[in-house]
Amino acid sequence: MSGSGNFWSAPTVLLAPPMANLSEVFQSVKVDCLQHERFLAEVQRLRGRVYLNDGAIEERQLSADGRFVHPHDESSWQLLVTDSIGQVSGCLRYRLADEAPFDDLDLAQSALACSDKWGGRLQRAVEDQKADAQRREIKFAELGGWALLEEMRGSRLALGMALTVFALGQLLGGAVATTTATTRHRSSTILKKVGGSGLVSDGLELPPYYDPRYKCQMEILGFDAHRPNPKYKVWVDDCRRHLANLTVICPEPVYPGLEYLGVSAAAGPVPRYARQRLTLDHSQITG
Repeated sequence: MSGSGNFWSAPTVLLAPPMANLSEVFQSVKVDCLQHERFLAEVQRLRGRVYLNDGAIEERQLSADGRFVHPHDESSWQLLVTDSIGQVSGCLRYRLADEAPFDDLDLAQSALACSDKWGGRLQRAVEDQKADAQRREIKFAELGGWALLEEMRGSRLALGMALTVFALGQLLGGAVATTTATTRHRSSTILKKVGGSGLVSDGLELPPYYDPRYKCQMEILGFDAHRPNPKYKVWVDDCRRHLANLTVICPEPVYPGLEYLGVSAAAGPVPRYARQRLTLDHSQITG
């Protein structure tokens, strides 16, 4: 589940949502509902611990086992980085949201969206992004769920997590994306450094704002997967190669009976070796 690269060499896990289209993108796909569930629970526990320590949430918002659960978690891609003993130390959520109405986006719950002055402008800025994606025949995505252990903040790993946003977007067919980003721990600064920028509506850039839900200053940023900061293009390319060589973990198969082969129909046509093994195993069982 880990890849290698000149820049991005952290042990990495990529969780796919149900029915994800993985055709000709990833080298290896594994169907394992229990492993997917276990890693997702670890992600949610990491977020719960980090957000609680930051004062962004309260303990009552956590599940009994300490998880901070988001309603879009199961329908999103989840990128995880792990430490030397396999514990999750960083994560982010990547949700394809082409068909999602504005009210279903995370940023629709932001304080800026509730502002009489800026709420309408924010919605128009997002609709402009979605229209741009449609014209270019690429995806619209929403990013979120950023969390990193304290000792990892400000490190090369933190920069790498930001760069993977562009790499993953490229692998999944290109995308423009939005995210809410806290100014805490310089998170929004790092994201802007690699190519994120403030959303613009009616010729005005949307301002930073205080969000009482998370008790901090926030910004709403936009990304274009094909337009990272040129300074980091080589590193984004390295991240993309790293991600393409991962074993992607899917929660469920689409072709019945292929679970034990580690192959999902979401990965496209069944590889020849899988067809051969499936035929052989079936003949052994029936004959």
